[in-house]
Amino acid sequence: MISKLGEKYNLPPALLNVLRDSGYGSLYPPQEEALRSGLLEGKNLVLAIPTAAGKTLVAEICMVTRILRENARCIYVVPLRALASEKYEDFKKRYAPLGISVGLATGEYDMPGSKLARHQILIATSEKVDSLLRQKTHWLSESLSVAVLDEIHYIHDAERGPTIEIIAARLRQVNPGLQILALSATIRNGAEIARWLDATLISSEWRPVPLIEGVYAGNTILYSDFTTRSLVAAGGHPVEALVNDTVDEGGQALVFVSSRRSTHAVARSLAPHVRQRLTPRQKALLGDVAKRAAGALSEQTHLCTALAESIRSGVAFHHAGLHHEQRRLVEDAFRGNLIKVICATPTLAAGVNLPARRVVIRDWCRYEMGRGMKAIPVFEYKQFAGRAGRPGYDSQGEAILIAKEERDREILFERYVSADTEPLRSQLGAGGVLSSHLLASIASGYTTSHEEIMDFLSLTFFALQEEVGALSWKVEQIIHFLLNEGLIFARGSGDPDFRLTPSTILSPTAFGTIVSQLYLDPLSGLTIKRGLQALGDRAPSEQCLLHLVCCCPDMGLLSIGKADYEKLINEAFAARNRFLIQCPEDADEAEERRFLQTIHTANLIGAWIEEKEEEFICEKFRIGPGDIRRLVESADWLLYSAERIASLLEIAGAHPALKELRHRVRYGIRRELLELVSLKGIGRVRARNLFRHGYRTPAEIRKASVKELSAVPAIGRQIAQSIKKQVK
Repeated sequence: MISKLGEKYNLPPALLNVLRDSGYGSLYPPQEEALRSGLLEGKNLVLAIPTAAGKTLVAEICMVTRILRENARCIYVVPLRALASEKYEDFKKRYAPLGISVGLATGEYDMPGSKLARHQILIATSEKVDSLLRQKTHWLSESLSVAVLDEIHYIHDAERGPTIEIIAARLRQVNPGLQILALSATIRNGAEIARWLDATLISSEWRPVPLIEGVYAGNTILYSDFTTRSLVAAGGHPVEALVNDTVDEGGQALVFVSSRRSTHAVARSLAPHVRQRLTPRQKALLGDVAKRAAGALSEQTHLCTALAESIRSGVAFHHAGLHHEQRRLVEDAFRGNLIKVICATPTLAAGVNLPARRVVIRDWCRYEMGRGMKAIPVFEYKQFAGRAGRPGYDSQGEAILIAKEERDREILFERYVSADTEPLRSQLGAGGVLSSHLLASIASGYTTSHEEIMDFLSLTFFALQEEVGALSWKVEQIIHFLLNEGLIFARGSGDPDFRLTPSTILSPTAFGTIVSQLYLDPLSGLTIKRGLQALGDRAPSEQCLLHLVCCCPDMGLLSIGKADYEKLINEAFAARNRFLIQCPEDADEAEERRFLQTIHTANLIGAWIEEKEEEFICEKFRIGPGDIRRLVESADWLLYSAERIASLLEIAGAHPALKELRHRVRYGIRRELLELVSLKGIGRVRARNLFRHGYRTPAEIRKASVKELSAVPAIGRQIAQSIKKQVK
């Protein structure tokens, strides 16, 4: 069948061999429809087909065929870093043997895009593509042939959606001949997305593994086809009943709950039940996975121990508080059918591909700040349900909602099982994201007037759904803001009689250009500028600089509880003269709370650079190791941005302090370890151990023997040999 398709559509023999080696004897119906609809003829397509129905393979066939035929360059855009890493590993394994260069780009937003031009397939996050466009990376407009927009439904996401929308519009503007493939499992208004992208819609409900949905209540599952199944929940624990039944039949289960704490609790309750169903060999292999999960961090925490104990029983929890290496271990062990159950927060459904025989949705309501308990959207439920059914393993996948009361059964069927997903809506006009994209458009030279900005916005999804003129007033307000804050300028803008007209020529200032290139929210750039200027002739303290970057909108902030509030109020009062950014005197309750959060977050970064143990930080601030790393990464980037802005503003005293503090934040160390962590393989724990044993500089390491260095805890012979070689 594959051979016949190869002949019919002139697929390259090398690609056909890869498909056969990967186990593809034929293509699924939606995949064949994509070929018939002009996939290999440069046509734009929107694929709205279920999870595991082969969307990614359609994109692969398109990209690889274009590369092998015409040495094309392709970009594969995803909304999440975890998804980017997964695609990178898959594509590299499959296509590197064909001589195709596969690259990955997810961070360092000011890194020159020219370095990425050598790759024929580049997997990148939408933010990274946006940064490349801001740098006017020429190959995106001159030699890019195919752009794949995976998980296009994220256009509905208030945080990521506007960026996806902007890059799609910008790529089509600068590269009119570009072929666009937009992929999603859940689009109700796919025809609208297709109309926006001038594309053909391939919409199908076909799945390689049929999905049946149902609701569990009163010891009975009622399925969407009106069949029933009795399943007694001993002790009134329906999750245990559903999971035990799944594992007994040789399947795997995903259990979705609303909070991290719940993932731990449910995994703990399931562990003894699943463990007794494992073979001795499975237990031995899981022991190895557990050991690696426990040791994934340089310092073991209580969370690491709890995860390892859970994994040994064939169960794992999964959420954003875990270190990325721990999440990867859990995902790989689940794919290998070692871990039988994952208890997860909704982030798993939005990320990597992990199908299971049965998906259990325990929590269909969640707490929202200021709103109480709210039912989850249909869209989210369908994302959960779409994970049910393992191709090649299961004849049917099941998605089961748990009703707390019998009377909820009908409500759940009506609200979720029988319901259509919410239509995707543009988020470009919501919130404050538009100012960042307009600054980037002016700073990169794509637009030079209000008129040109409106012309560009007419290419967006927003313009298809709304009257783009509705944005005109908002755009004008943003332009005035950018002018007043010195991010852009226009001739005569300093004159009190200045009037902005649709054709007024707008240009970036040096400050506006650097803020755009650094991929900062304009308010973050202004916050850093204002804070650095407030320094005057004072030498900056690490506390004031950490608090400054935590005041930036681009910095994620820790939540604070009642116990933290009074303590932080006192700290804010006592340290008010040391802060470069002050809480406004007329601040309302929300503003005051946010200011206290900036202090709380700065305290965490402060504990990190004072080398407090991760267990201490996790317990004190009620977070996980993954949260520490996300906050540290953000602080690192904002400190680097502050370095660049300090140089621009010629605030000489701040630059060296920021540079040193940035390196301390990156590694989580005190000042005296800076030289040691410059050695490859030496992090905060190994550097401190070397320091304690008298090896305080590379020069002192040079004098020591490999045997002496190997005796230092956490060093060992291999690391000792490596650092000896480096210090030579």
